[in-house]
Amino acid sequence: MEKNNPLSEIFTDKNFVLKIKNKLPKLFHIAELESSRAGKVGMEVGSVREKVIIALLIYKYGKEKINTDIPITESETDVMVKGVPYSIKTITGNGGVKAVWTVDASSAKSFIDNYSPKCNLIFIQINWGYTKGGFSLIPLETQKRVLNKLGKSKYLKLPKEGTNPRGVEFTREAIETLLADKDTLKIDINWKKEIFEYDTYKKWVEYWKED
Repeated sequence: MEKNNPLSEIFTDKNFVLKIKNKLPKLFHIAELESSRAGKVGMEVGSVREKVIIALLIYKYGKEKINTDIPITESETDVMVKGVPYSIKTITGNGGVKAVWTVDASSAKSFIDNYSPKCNLIFIQINWGYTKGGFSLIPLETQKRVLNKLGKSKYLKLPKEGTNPRGVEFTREAIETLLADKDTLKIDINWKKEIFEYDTYKKWVEYWKED
C-alpha cells in the first residue's frame, strides 16, 4: 500500500473497523428502503450508498479534509480525502461494476481506448444473508498493475451492440484479480438485514414543519 493513501488507516483502527462492520449493513438497508418503490430497488440506490460512504469519511476525517465538489469532467473521482482522489463503487451480489456510464457505443469505445486508472477505489460488495464481499480499498497502483497484466480487453467490457449501452463495465476477472491482490485492504462484513420500521418520508415532513 503506497504511503499517499489516507484511507489505509481505517483498516488498522480496530474500533473503526468494528463500527463499519456493525453500521454499514443497516445504513445500506436504509439506502435500499429510500430507493425502493413497490418492493423494487431503483438505480438511485447507488447514489444514496455513495452518500453513506462519504458521510463515513466526513465522520472519520472531518468535513474540512473531505472534498465532494468534483468537476463533472472528472468521470472517475467521487470524493477527495486530504487531497487524494477516490472512486466509490457498490454492487449487490455478482452484478456488473460500471467503470463509466456512457450514452452510446462510440463513446464507450473511446473511453476504453483512452482508459487509465486515475484514483484509488473504494469497493463495496453486498451479499445479503452472507458474510461474503465486504468493504475494500483497491489502491491506484494495484489497478494499474492488474490492467497491465490483463490488458484492456480482459479488464474492461464493452456493452453489447444493439442494446442500451448504459456504460462500460469491469470484467469479472478484473474485479476478482483486484480483490485478491496483496495490496488490497478488506473488511469482511456480515450482511444481515435488521428488521425495523422505517418511514421514508418522516425527515421531509419534519422539514415542512419547520418555520
